[in-house]
Amino acid sequence: MGQISFKSVGKTYAGGVTAVSDVTLDVAEGEFIVLVGPSGCGKSTLLRMVAGLEEITDGEIDIAGRVVNRLDPADRDIAMVFQNYALYPHMTVKENMAYGLKNRRTPKAEIEARVAEAARMLELQPYLDRKPRALSGGQRQRVAMGRAIVRQPAAFLFDEPLSNLDAKLRVSMRMEIRKLQRRIGTTSLYVTHDQLEAMTLADRLVVLNGGKVEQIGKPLEVYHRPASTFVASFIGSPAMNLLDARVEGGQVWLGGAAMGPAGRAEGPVTLGIRAEDLRPAPASQGVALKVEHVEELGSGRVVHGHVDGQTLAVSMAPGLSIGDVLHVAAAPEALHLFDTTTGRRIETRTRTAELVQ
Repeated sequence: MGQISFKSVGKTYAGGVTAVSDVTLDVAEGEFIVLVGPSGCGKSTLLRMVAGLEEITDGEIDIAGRVVNRLDPADRDIAMVFQNYALYPHMTVKENMAYGLKNRRTPKAEIEARVAEAARMLELQPYLDRKPRALSGGQRQRVAMGRAIVRQPAAFLFDEPLSNLDAKLRVSMRMEIRKLQRRIGTTSLYVTHDQLEAMTLADRLVVLNGGKVEQIGKPLEVYHRPASTFVASFIGSPAMNLLDARVEGGQVWLGGAAMGPAGRAEGPVTLGIRAEDLRPAPASQGVALKVEHVEELGSGRVVHGHVDGQTLAVSMAPGLSIGDVLHVAAAPEALHLFDTTTGRRIETRTRTAELVQ
């Protein structure tokens, strides 16, 4: 049983500095949860509280049916994979993977079987007699994962395990981690500041900001229906366009153009539009954008310009150059409205109807 429950969990340091505030979350057995957010948002602190490396100031954390607030790390039935691998340099790969089991006085035959199985899954058999210094960064990270796997814990905790790897290796390693987790089925909490990594790995995302949860949901749900301007700007590349607009007569107006219906909202709003949702439109139906910069991405391009004095990014096919003027518009269902004061999402009738369907 590998369920993890957070009940109003908080962490306040001496001096009244709050790192995590009122986090409530139920993680199902076998679920892969990614905690994502900028540096200092509280994601690593939350993971360390699960591991027992940080004291829990408020609330309760339950692992596999036990409240663990006062349990030592060794008694929590978890295994942690760190950013810096934390391998013993004087031990071989095999000895590193077996070390935790030996400390728990696991029978030798069982240790041999568990290490052999983990090495097979991680394709580490040729390296079992090597020392960490003779391995690449990706191989060392697989050894760190193998050391966690042989424990057969109730939950895996990953603290930015790919941060030290180059971009190409990060892509291949995150695929390995996801395939491995699906095969083993162990409940996992994974911390990262990389929103692309979060989107590709998670069953559900927990987006944190300033120690508080901004949104919890499946990756595509969070991407297509951000709960706040923070989530809209953090999840997605390029970030969602966020523009000062106004609602009059049931329409969203930007730069003198009616963009679409706005439901019951009225007055100033923040209008969000993804770059890929903007399309060329007749001058009478869109806003004018003068191209000021072009990002060539190989598979496509993103053009940048200004509308009504505000920056706008648009994903476009080849054929545009700096100085060109184009008119763009978006389908009504691609418009996101946010409260200008709170930054929270405002639902429109169009979006509500879409949900019902």
